[in-house]
Amino acid sequence: MRIDLLHVADCPNLVVSRDRVVMALGRAGAAATVHEREVTTPEEAERSGMSGSPTILIDGLDPFRGAGPSLTCRLYRSGDTVEGAPPLDALIEAFTR
Repeated sequence: MRIDLLHVADCPNLVVSRDRVVMALGRAGAAATVHEREVTTPEEAERSGMSGSPTILIDGLDPFRGAGPSLTCRLYRSGDTVEGAPPLDALIEAFTR
């Protein structure tokens, strides 16, 4: 499995997203190569499938179905909660599909 962690410079949610990806992979017992990449232009966001920062792609697909190309901060919903990183349980589920 290949994980792409796409982000803008100085993304305030990059560290927590990275940590959750690593924890979720461990809990899911999944093997993956994680690649972090800074995206700097709207064109690059569109080409790469980035729907806000951070975007996590699994084998090139966004399991959280982003709204479209964007360089803005991305929000992830879980019930009544909104965070700047995907919830750990949602990542585990995505890695075990």
